[in-house]
Amino acid sequence: MTRDDSRGHAAVRDPARLHGPEILAGAVQFRVWAPRVERLAVRTRGRDWPMRDEGDGWKVAEVPGAGAGDRYVFVLPAGEARPDPASRRQPEGVHGPSEVFDPARHRWRARFAGLGLEELVLYELHVGTFTAEGTLDAAAARLPALAELGVTCVELMPVQPFPGTRNWGYDGVAPYAVHEAYGGPPALLRFVDRAHALGLAVCLDVVYNHLGPEGCYLPTFAPVFTPRHPSPWGDGLDYDGPAAAGLRSFVIGAAVQWVRDFHVDVLRLDATHAIQDSSPRHVVADLCLAVHDAARRAGRRVHVVAEDDENDREVLDPPPAGWGCSAVWADDLQHALHALVTGERGRYLVDFGRPADVARALAEGFVYQGQVSRYRGRPHGTTTTGLAPARFVTCDQNHDQVGNRPFGERLPSLVPWEALYPVSALVLLGSGTPLLFMGEEYGEQRPFLYFTSHSDPRLARAVTEGRRAEHLAAGAGEVPDPQAEETFLASKLAPRSDGRHGELLAHYRRCLAIRRRHLPDLARGWPEVRQEGTAIALRRPGLELRVNLGREPAGGLGPWAVDLLER
Repeated sequence: MTRDDSRGHAAVRDPARLHGPEILAGAVQFRVWAPRVERLAVRTRGRDWPMRDEGDGWKVAEVPGAGAGDRYVFVLPAGEARPDPASRRQPEGVHGPSEVFDPARHRWRARFAGLGLEELVLYELHVGTFTAEGTLDAAAARLPALAELGVTCVELMPVQPFPGTRNWGYDGVAPYAVHEAYGGPPALLRFVDRAHALGLAVCLDVVYNHLGPEGCYLPTFAPVFTPRHPSPWGDGLDYDGPAAAGLRSFVIGAAVQWVRDFHVDVLRLDATHAIQDSSPRHVVADLCLAVHDAARRAGRRVHVVAEDDENDREVLDPPPAGWGCSAVWADDLQHALHALVTGERGRYLVDFGRPADVARALAEGFVYQGQVSRYRGRPHGTTTTGLAPARFVTCDQNHDQVGNRPFGERLPSLVPWEALYPVSALVLLGSGTPLLFMGEEYGEQRPFLYFTSHSDPRLARAVTEGRRAEHLAAGAGEVPDPQAEETFLASKLAPRSDGRHGELLAHYRRCLAIRRRHLPDLARGWPEVRQEGTAIALRRPGLELRVNLGREPAGGLGPWAVDLLER
């Protein structure tokens, strides 16, 4: 959609204002992209308001007197009432009416311009299990402790509405809204404001590769799925078909909204390798351009980070050759470390397990840069030459690597406690942008399991049986039922700072303090990396880190030793 600006030439309308309600002086304009529906009405304030057709599938109605807090639904020709696919708030869940929400009512206390990519230390958390209360306000109360730890950016797993009260968040269906059990959009505004007051950036995990199966009403209004792009979730989103313009503006508008209205500093795009798009410019590239434009207008630094398992620099290279993402989740270091210290070699870990893999990940970002992957049965990856180390987000644990295990075991349950020290030191002081998974800083040993709370009985049964069959086939035996509340409750953190937990916490604090002191060195480029058996050494002008990742002495170091020298 375009409009003519005052200079007489076409200008692209802000995508974040294209979909969903817009609050005007004394009225609300309701807009919905609905090429599949001939006639629509919006039901609000006690009556149905017919929507006019603006062409290209757009339906619009202005309702005088409407404002923030008003509930509404769209009424289909046969009389069915449906929530707005671009709803800003779903106070009664994904199946209930939508609500007009005005983020401009929030009075920002903190001024925060964002952080440079090399300054980021990410801390990934799931709102529902991070605290006993499971809300954004409760999580905000824990932010001072994270700032004191040395974290600089808090990454929230998806907070968009999903069915029920328990979910990882990747089954979201309302990409412009915030899950009500977490506190809804007002709580997210408060969370970001509190983080910024502490000097912390906020990263939001967003999902644009699929929509959840329950409560997904967008296909009622528009043709957004296609069998041309099969995905793990069924037909894929149609970003390059006849109706692609509407779908592309729908997801790009959601991304821009988080930056413009909620002051989010980093967007983490889930599974971009699952987004199939043969357009001249990939939808992720368009999203990056729109997000960076919104950031420039606001005078802030905003980063787009892609989760992409193809080891393809196209994700990072600037347009027109690439998508222009700031950074990519680089799983090779995690896989290399995990395979080496646990001895596990199942599935994708068959490609790892050698100390040299750890060394190459630290020295170059990707281990696989075109050589044949046994797991994939084909050449995998591209060169990283010319790419800065900060553009690779690295970790030793994250929600996928823990939660996709049959029993959700964290690393402390799989290796000797002493092994946590060298592994974490390589991540925190290594070459990439480090990411911690909630609780790892003190050695959390409670699992992080896969959990859901679907209300559709058939879907709930399918999820339970599918999870059980998947892991039985892999020889794991009986696994926790994702639909059971106890599975969710077992995943809540139990923070500890006594004994060895306190000692590990002090190690994390020390490593992150050293990282801050040597930030200029870390930002200059890749370190010199040497490997001797299970011993790994990283050297920079002002810092040398030597660790042993084995149970036997190596490289002049004892088992699981960590040796740090600051100059």
